[in-house]
Amino acid sequence: MPYIRSRFGHALATFSLFGAALGAVGPKTDLTISNKVIAPDGVTRDAIVVDGTFPGPLLRANKGDRFEVTVVDKLTNDSMLTYTSVHWHGLHQHTTNWADGTGFVTQCPITAGNSFLYDFSAPDQAGTYWYHSHVSTQYCDGLRGPLVIYDPKDPHKDLYDVDDESTVITLSDWYHVPSKDVIIPAMSDSTLINGMGRWFSNPTAELAVINVQPGKRYRFRLVSLSCDPNYTFQIDGHTMTVIEADGENTEPLPVDQIQIFSAQRYSFVLEANQTVNNYWIRAEPNNVMAHGFANGINSAILRYEGAPEAEPTTAQDTSVNPLNEVNLHPLTNPAAPGLPYPGGVDYALNLDLSYSNATGSPTFFINNATFVPPSIPILLQILSGNRTAQSLLPSGSVYTLPRNATIELSIPAINAPGDPHPFHLHGHSFSVVRSAGSDVYNYENPVRRDTVTIGPEFSGSNTTIRFVTDNPGPWMFHCHVDFHLKEGLAIVFAEDAPDTADANPVPQAWNDLCPRWDASGIQA
Repeated sequence: MPYIRSRFGHALATFSLFGAALGAVGPKTDLTISNKVIAPDGVTRDAIVVDGTFPGPLLRANKGDRFEVTVVDKLTNDSMLTYTSVHWHGLHQHTTNWADGTGFVTQCPITAGNSFLYDFSAPDQAGTYWYHSHVSTQYCDGLRGPLVIYDPKDPHKDLYDVDDESTVITLSDWYHVPSKDVIIPAMSDSTLINGMGRWFSNPTAELAVINVQPGKRYRFRLVSLSCDPNYTFQIDGHTMTVIEADGENTEPLPVDQIQIFSAQRYSFVLEANQTVNNYWIRAEPNNVMAHGFANGINSAILRYEGAPEAEPTTAQDTSVNPLNEVNLHPLTNPAAPGLPYPGGVDYALNLDLSYSNATGSPTFFINNATFVPPSIPILLQILSGNRTAQSLLPSGSVYTLPRNATIELSIPAINAPGDPHPFHLHGHSFSVVRSAGSDVYNYENPVRRDTVTIGPEFSGSNTTIRFVTDNPGPWMFHCHVDFHLKEGLAIVFAEDAPDTADANPVPQAWNDLCPRWDASGIQA
């Protein structure tokens, strides 16, 4: 990767749009998970890397491709977890629930010195996704990276000229200690954009530079790899036209600012139509040791071809048209499932969140149950003949749902500190019929996505989503603040348990995971 030196003496990492900016692999590849000492914000620490890099390389495919990804566990540093599993966030894993990568839900973890092949397809999906560890808070230590499925017949292709690995923008929170030692509530030490950023106490590290050519239109794919904070994202002097949310095409929506929550993704078109210059790219987190943009923290650089190799002097714009989720609408098949009134579905469920620190151990509850990872993965429990909520563990956290039913989930934003909580549903995209901050129900054309915020605590929000149970298997629904997931803010939907075995034939390598895990003697 080329580097240049700014007039302030800072090194600037150039992400050129004339060549590969991020390493790209796939869809058939090995991903080697190992330990490495890195300093993405100028402060060295032991971390977990994928193929030697943080973030991990872009995993890319074309629509209809088959993924064959062998995860190789070479972790040795016991200050962090040495076992792993990898989740392919946003991919529905239809007929391959066993490959969802959710530790203790769909598989036993991969132990150090071993590997596992994730072999799956996503024939009807295209868009922006990501991959990350799904055991404890391991991805906060570095096991996270972007994933894109390109559609040669993209209905939005006439809106942009450039869409490749160099137009992927990742946002990450970074901590100077292993995730298990992060003090809760978590406050990240720095913000990394494409894996680089500055720590406020010594703001001299490298910044990402994204180069553009005047007059061209770019499809940028904004990916939140965050463990905790949400980011307010904008680019000085430029507007953005959103065309995708979480792998779902949307009607084009011009905005000047995007609030993006943990695990969400947006594609936006940016036209390089401003004066040749350098412009600040800003990503302000809600939870961080230092807010603002002094000395280039929480920032990267947009550089026009012909501009000097220097840091920007642009001023932050006052937003007049921020993204509002209620203004996003699907490009195709916009109607929500069910009938157009609250509760107009086969199965409506209200999720009451609560929290306790009575024992000195922060714990979240959903409908009075906290999620504790079971010793036997839920998929294995189902394959072993347990088909009812009463027989599936963890008790109170597994909900059985019938096949081909319409489902409505309502999640009032009360009694859940650490807000706003972004909730992710595995195995599905869903229609957001009521967004956080709105009291309006939209059944005609609500945005579809796979991760949604429920809004600030006690804000009066009652985020409501709908989906159809057309994908047999156990699918997790959880807060994507990773520290909150560890504290139990999750449930699992055992969807069509009677047909799960027939719908998801498991390979022998999957059967071998649990005996190997049990033999390791590790206590998760």
